Amino acid sequence: MPQVVYGTGQSLTPDELTEFYRRLNHDLAARPEQIRKMMANSAAFVTARVDGKLIGIARGVCDGLRGYLTECKLDSRYQGPAAVTRTDGRIEHDTHGIAREMARRVLDAMYADGVQRVDAVAWGTEVDFCEELGFKRRGGLVGVTMRTDDWSAAKRRMTTAQA
Repeated sequence: MPQVVYGTGQSLTPDELTEFYRRLNHDLAARPEQIRKMMANSAAFVTARVDGKLIGIARGVCDGLRGYLTECKLDSRYQGPAAVTRTDGRIEHDTHGIAREMARRVLDAMYADGVQRVDAVAWGTEVDFCEELGFKRRGGLVGVTMRTDDWSAAKRRMTTAQA
């Protein structure tokens, strides 16, 4: 396993982050000014590099009371093969602990800043990953998502309903 160097994201450029997202087939195509704003508005931003190349990021946002682990992404070449863990036979892809270390640093930063609760939305094996970090499933909570197109359509429906 090559030497992983963790950082705060301060040396990260929007172009480098855009290239990282492209490499991971990220589904949101952000403009450089959106990436700059996203980076500036993150309460905690952690990078992982090998030989200077960005291989992972994790970040969180918070309002001082509640936080949100917004993303924890790792280049698949550094995830290792899928393997059955010792915990409930779940599938684990973070063989080297890189994603876990990035998430731990983000959570440490937010809790040190006074956050009392951190939420995350996860699916598939991400649920197992979050539970291994210490997140708990709370009954009644349902993750929902809204994209720009969804909001535009919803706004039209609300405007029509008010008329």
